[in-house]
Amino acid sequence: MSDLPIFLQRNWGTFVNALGTHLKLSFSAVAIGICIAVPTGILLTRFPKAAKKVLAGVGVLQTVPSMVMFGLAMPLLGIGIRTALVVLIIYSILPILRNTYTGISEIPEKYIIAARGMGMNGFQMLMRVELPLAGSVIISGIQLSAVYIISWTTIAALVGAGGLGDLIYTGIMTYNYSMILLGAAPASILAVLTSLLIGWLARIATPRGLRM
Repeated sequence: MSDLPIFLQRNWGTFVNALGTHLKLSFSAVAIGICIAVPTGILLTRFPKAAKKVLAGVGVLQTVPSMVMFGLAMPLLGIGIRTALVVLIIYSILPILRNTYTGISEIPEKYIIAARGMGMNGFQMLMRVELPLAGSVIISGIQLSAVYIISWTTIAALVGAGGLGDLIYTGIMTYNYSMILLGAAPASILAVLTSLLIGWLARIATPRGLRM
């Protein structure tokens, strides 16, 4: 453990490269997941019967172990960043989709009635009433998704995508505990900091009257 700072100094370039790849993969997957899941979740609130089937189907995908999903994707997409990104996007969708649907669906009816009474159309209600009231729930889904994806991105090293997982697996193969820590510790810290940051954003997104 005492040699870790020296080890980090000697392998600084490798560490920065791995961290950059890890951040790029993780946040790209979550960003694309948001772009898919939030509009889909909004759409499902307009079709409650279809929502149950869609959420159940996405939920089934979520139960597939990540190692298995990467294994299934490799014959179709090959190895590398593309395969990792596709799998991570799939895993990022469910928490955001479910929270978007739940957050909007559970808005008290009185707010919807009041908005209609003020003459708002569907788009205006969505932007001025539904999304602001459901914002904290949606962001909580993004928070959960981001933490999962940052953790699962370490597995992406097994399909040649790089990232902090490369350092972890190299350390395991060579019995180099400093190398393992160089990959595992930043991944853990990154997950915690991301969770705290998004949690803070969720609090800001909550209307003052609804804050605990």
